Amino acid sequence: MSSPNHMTSVQGPEPASARESEQSHHDQTSETEPWPWREASASQLAMGLVFGVVFGFLLQKGGVAKFDILIGVLLLENFVVVKVMLTAIVVGMIGVYVLQRAGIIEPQLSDTIYGANTIGGLIFGVGFGLLAYCPGTTAAAAGQGNLDAWVGIAGMVFGSYLFALTSKFSSGTVSKWGDRGKLTWPELLNVPKGVFVAIAAPVLVGVLVILEILATQ
Repeated sequence: MSSPNHMTSVQGPEPASARESEQSHHDQTSETEPWPWREASASQLAMGLVFGVVFGFLLQKGGVAKFDILIGVLLLENFVVVKVMLTAIVVGMIGVYVLQRAGIIEPQLSDTIYGANTIGGLIFGVGFGLLAYCPGTTAAAAGQGNLDAWVGIAGMVFGSYLFALTSKFSSGTVSKWGDRGKLTWPELLNVPKGVFVAIAAPVLVGVLVILEILATQ
């Protein structure tokens, strides 16, 4: 958790030396701690389980675990999921920024690795197109009794097993192509986080309004 003094000013892009130091630490950590989640405490794992259950409950109650709604997104006929995701992004972006500024939380960012992210995104897209469920909605759909979602769960288990078997062959190659470390949009655009949130939030809300107007016509 950051110190209070650090939180009293707008956080701008980190200096190059700081990013290089963080990248070096990231590389060393990746080499020595391949499974950092195993160091999590029991309370952290319990919180993860609770938030996962809440997330699945909200997905189901929001109606985004239904096949008809999800396939409607892929056919550009139904934008309920897009509106749910944009709303979550706006609320999450503002909430995380405020909580981080208050020193209450410290975001745990995933690494940006262009090669792995691109290949993973393509595989994700193909799977989503074939099944019409993403991993999160697959679990929610299975919980609400959709038998077709269990095909997706079987595929995820098999894919995870296949990845575990083949990951040692990709270590040092595709898994490290374009490794940018813990990169964020404000850093990529070289603008302070507060400025980015102040611009991005109204823009996304405007997109939500446009989608709602189009849906009522």
